[in-house]
Amino acid sequence: MKKILLFGVMLMMGILLYAEDIEKVKPLVTFLEIGAVSCIPCRMMVPVMKEIEEEYGDKIEIIFYDVTKEKDIASKYGVKVIPTQIFLDENGKEFHRHTGFYPTEKIKELLNPMFKP
Repeated sequence: MKKILLFGVMLMMGILLYAEDIEKVKPLVTFLEIGAVSCIPCRMMVPVMKEIEEEYGDKIEIIFYDVTKEKDIASKYGVKVIPTQIFLDENGKEFHRHTGFYPTEKIKELLNPMFKP
């Protein structure tokens, strides 16, 4: 009886985990912020990234890379100046790049046409 009950619990957990995977939405855009915690313009991007994340929700994934800790990232993406913002489409292909502080409104001008129904 215990084996059947355990199997039933494991089956239900598997179904719930599968349902969670189905609900995960692949973002349309990945926003890479490449900078450093010690960089003042990079720190100025923190509220910008937060606002963009709140505005676009699961349509966008925002990833911050600190080049002082992840040294290979700068060379991987050809970054010579920080902060650098790189925008990738849903297939991982770069479609836009910006260096320096990037105001929220300018990022929205870039993203809004992509997210209109």
